[in-house]
Amino acid sequence: MTHPGGAHKDDFLAVCVLMAKSGAPVVRRDPTPEELNDSQVAIVDVGGEHAALRMNFDHHHFPREHAPTCSISLVLQHYGLYEDALLFCPWLEPAEWFDSRGPNHTAKWLGIDRESLAKLNSPIDITLLRRFAACTSLQVGNPLYEVMRFIGEDMVSYLENVRQQINFMNEHASIWRLDVPGGVIEAVYLPRTEIPVDEPSNAVAAYIRAAKLEKRIAAMVYPDRRGNGFGIGRYEDHASLDFSRVQDEPDVHFAHKSGFMCKTSATEPDRLRALIRAACRLSTQQ
Repeated sequence: MTHPGGAHKDDFLAVCVLMAKSGAPVVRRDPTPEELNDSQVAIVDVGGEHAALRMNFDHHHFPREHAPTCSISLVLQHYGLYEDALLFCPWLEPAEWFDSRGPNHTAKWLGIDRESLAKLNSPIDITLLRRFAACTSLQVGNPLYEVMRFIGEDMVSYLENVRQQINFMNEHASIWRLDVPGGVIEAVYLPRTEIPVDEPSNAVAAYIRAAKLEKRIAAMVYPDRRGNGFGIGRYEDHASLDFSRVQDEPDVHFAHKSGFMCKTSATEPDRLRALIRAACRLSTQQ
């Protein structure tokens, strides 16, 4: 259940997640006192209280100085997805700011003017919110219900998959500290093992961000999905590495012309470390 009238991104997305989790119908009206006390009824963005045990997810009673929070924040917290969403869903904080602080404060927080903020609106957002606002109820099978459930399912599965990747990396990854001409660089290494992810490089990148290693790590080393060797890439286009420098090495079968990664048949850690050192250009920058 959520409020009638105009719909915003926060209540829309909160309902999407609840649809994905429960498959329950949606009613858009003010709740009764009995419904507020019924844990079988999830109440979103209305009702005047946040009581997750009773599935009540309203934020409007929070004091002005409360950290920017909205109904999707509360629903994600309830399902243990919020911290990962803050890291891996860059749309979440702007949604929190916009709903709890308004467009002027949000634009200032983003470092842009209000007119630029309006230019980021999508016709997809506009249509979905308008159609949702026009409903008094939604049942399973309704086209809008199913689209919203898709959105919720994709959000939940993405965050659960990211957490699976991070947990896997916590068990298997190691950090290499490499002395190179001109300084020291660090790399995250994932050995070849049974990897429960489609793209190992994404798992390495998620681990780096979750472990707050962004300012330390220059390179990622991960099993090549298409061969028995490894991929080596620079993290966030780290300026100290250019893998086109190793394109003529006999065990490098592909090096991207832009220098952001290479593929090698090498499997021994010492050789992989040597390739990273060979790609390093710290000494040429000093």
